[in-house]
Amino acid sequence: MELNQNRQLITNWLTLSNIQMNISNELECVLQQHHQLALNEFYVLLYLSQAPEKKLKLQQLQNMVGLSQSAMSRLVSRFEAKGCGTLRRHICGDDRRAIYTSLTEEGEEKLKKAFVTFNETLKKAFSKELVQEELERIIHQINE
Repeated sequence: MELNQNRQLITNWLTLSNIQMNISNELECVLQQHHQLALNEFYVLLYLSQAPEKKLKLQQLQNMVGLSQSAMSRLVSRFEAKGCGTLRRHICGDDRRAIYTSLTEEGEEKLKKAFVTFNETLKKAFSKELVQEELERIIHQINE
């Protein structure tokens, strides 16, 4: 009996992971296609928009997005290289070792447009029967 439960737990986990991966891939594709944004770039804009004064230390951002320090630095550098003016880096006045990244007005505009696409894609993904059926099946099994 326990072996079957363990297998079911693994099956549930793999199903959830697969659903999440498929939706992430779809989000990545539509954001890139319509807004020239990678999914992690969208998350950076989103987290900055929600932060006080629309700025965060690079270390805070990397933890929120789930990237290494070098990957986050490259991501912000790519934004700057695009020349779209969405982000601005500056050194912290209190701690000269800390670097802040802040969202500009251009960044807020880009996020607003991308957010519409992001939400539409999520609504479409979650309305698919297969996703609904899988989620309901997993929830039912968890509640048993």
